[in-house]
Parts: sequence; C-alpha cells; structure tokens
Amino acid sequence: MKSNFVRILGKTGIALLLFILICFVAFKVSPWPSALLIRYAFNSEAVKTNRALENYVPSNIKFIENQQYDLSDKDAFLDVYIPSDVEQKLPVIIWIHGGGLISGNKEHVANYCKILSSKGFVVIAIDYTIAPEGKFPTPLIQTNKALAYIVENADRFQIDTSNIILAGDSGGAFIAAQVANTIYNKNYAEMTKINPGIQQQNLKGLLLYCGIYDLPDNMDGVFDAFMTTVVWSYFGEKDISNNTYAKTAFVSEYINRSFPPCFISAGNGDPLLSQSLELSAILSEKNIVIDTLFYAVDRQPPLPHEYQFKLDTYAGKEALKRSLLFLEYVTKNNRNIERLD
Repeated sequence: MKSNFVRILGKTGIALLLFILICFVAFKVSPWPSALLIRYAFNSEAVKTNRALENYVPSNIKFIENQQYDLSDKDAFLDVYIPSDVEQKLPVIIWIHGGGLISGNKEHVANYCKILSSKGFVVIAIDYTIAPEGKFPTPLIQTNKALAYIVENADRFQIDTSNIILAGDSGGAFIAAQVANTIYNKNYAEMTKINPGIQQQNLKGLLLYCGIYDLPDNMDGVFDAFMTTVVWSYFGEKDISNNTYAKTAFVSEYINRSFPPCFISAGNGDPLLSQSLELSAILSEKNIVIDTLFYAVDRQPPLPHEYQFKLDTYAGKEALKRSLLFLEYVTKNNRNIERLD
C-alpha cells in the first residue's frame, strides 16, 4: 500500500515538474501567457472602476452603440454618447481606452464618457485591436479610420467637426499622441506610413492621462517584466532598441512645433509619471499650448495609475474639473496664448 502511494506521489511530482517546465518555457518563448494573465487582471480592475462611477452618471444621455467604423474589421466598433436635451451640434471627445495595449475595451470607459457628455459634449469611445492579436501600427490605422467615419457621420451624431478632441488614458494616451502627430506632422505620418483620418484644423487638442510617450529604460522588478510583455506583444519582439520603425511609436522624439494643445496629467504614485513630465517639458520648450495637473512627490496617499477615474476622491474631481476648463479653452479657438495659467 505504501509503495503504491509513493509511486503515485512520484508520478504526481513528475507531472507537476513537467507542468512547471512547460509553463516556464511558454513564458520564455511567447508573450501570450504573460499577456493573458495581465489582461485578466487589468480587465477585472477596469470593470470595477467603471462600475464605481455609476452613481455619478446622469440620466439625460443618448447612447448609440456598436457602430462599425470599418466594415472589413471585426474589432472596429465605437459607442456614441450625446446629451439628450441638446439640439445643436457639439464638440466631440474621442476617447481611446487604456489597458497597456494588451487589454481593455470601450465598455470600460462607458460611465466616464457619459459623465463627460453631460458637460456638453458628444463623447465617442472606440475599440481597437489589442496585442498580441494586433501589432503596431494597427491601432493608429484603426483610430484614423474611426476619425474619418465620425466626420462622415457628423450630422447623425450631432458633431461639430471643427471641434474634435482626442483623449486617452494609459495605452490610449500613447495611441492618441501618435494619432495627433500623424495629423499635424506630415513627416511623422510618412515615417509611420499612416494616412490621417482628419485635417489639422479639425483637431483642437488632446487630453492625455497617465500615458507613455518615450521608450522606457532603467526599469525595475515587476514593472520591467510588465513592459517587456507589452513591448513583445505589441511589436513582436522583446528588444526594439534597434528597430527604427517600432521606435517611431514613442512620440516624444518626433514632436515639432505644430503639435496640438494638450492637457497632461498623472498621479504622483504612477510608475509612468516621468513620461508625462517629460512630454510636458518637451511641449513647453516648443511653446505648444499645454495645461498640466501634477501633484507633490510626497503626497499621501500616493495617486496611482489612472487616478482620474476615481471620482470619489478630491484628485479625481479636480482632474475632471481641470479637463473641462481645458476643453472649454481649446474648443473656443483661443490658441494664441503660449501656456494656460
């Protein structure tokens, strides 16, 4: 009896070791295992964050869902939010969801979009193909197609096409900054091989929360492993330091003085804070209209990545207020001032 137990235990141990070995090899040869684990965790948190905003959502919002902006693309859908008590055409905010490029969808920002819409905007949340399924520059191509579709359907969506705002959080901010640069910078559009979906005069500004704009270096621990997975998933290789085309995705190196006005923010506890600070400095040096919202390094408790979605906090409320002030500023075409006070 005892020998049978030992044999079973031995077989179980061998099976467990084989399973661990297979998992180890899988994580080493493909980004998929790590990406799927991160996706599960991020999506779970995004659902909770969106649900927590339900108490702040007004009732006077019309919802047009799942509009396919590219009939040849199974991932190319968008949702439209319009104040139901407004007849005239309104400025439009086009929100690109976050999720580290490997997770997320438009439904995760639904309640925040409704809140923004209640302030006098049409708000549109778009989906794009996340990685590893979709590689760079797929989301840029998709977003520009979405922009073209939105302009084509401006009357149906009550949109003032002279007042378009691009917005994004985290990976969405990463995409939004690139898309804006393809619209405003012809050389960058040619470099990335992207056809802009709208004209320069249509895009009035950007809302950029907690984004990434330069190729990270000197990363430590868990964040290093996370970024390795993201880069590997999105570009198809772990190390892109010698991939000139891939590096064009990090927009900080390719901004000229024509870049549109920006509102930029990140929390003091965000591991990507330095990215927002660096982009703000670059834009300021080029006399591009910007407004920023940053917090003291020693602020307690530290504000995490995506802090702006926490409307039950002072910082979240302040971020929304400052965003709306910026939106009012740029949609009224007051672009002759170098920097907002």
